[in-house]
Amino acid sequence: MPTTYSDAMLRRILERTRTIACVGVSMNPIRPSAYVARYLCLKGYRVLPVNPGHAGRILHGETVVPDLRSIPEAVGPVQMVDIFRRSDQAGEVVDEALEVLLDRGLETIWMQIGVVDEAAAARAEARGITVVMNRCPKIEYQRLYGELRMGGFNTGIISSKL
Repeated sequence: MPTTYSDAMLRRILERTRTIACVGVSMNPIRPSAYVARYLCLKGYRVLPVNPGHAGRILHGETVVPDLRSIPEAVGPVQMVDIFRRSDQAGEVVDEALEVLLDRGLETIWMQIGVVDEAAAARAEARGITVVMNRCPKIEYQRLYGELRMGGFNTGIISSKL
């Protein structure tokens, strides 16, 4: 299972995704999960917050639900599950996503930086789901769409054309 992904693949994921269930999101604005969720909202994604410790509260205009099963059908398709949990907990999230979201438009399981579960990734890929591990969609979005360049970072992407 690779943990290197082509820019084309990552761009396809970011372009086809509209709704993201963010599992393990924090209400604390200085936590990485909170600012990643906020950033994705600012970029036009609908981010559904999932965290049993904050269920019922509102984050970025959405009600926090305790688990993926609790995402209302009325929400419509959920194309991506972004996992902010430890690697040893990622498998449970992946299994729940496959159980309840597979027929609701699930296309991508994205495990955040430091989160790798090869067995869970294999289960998801066997069901036709694209898996990204040990990456952050916020960072990849910024890298692929030129925002990191503005900060002086070498993104490895050539933007000048002759």
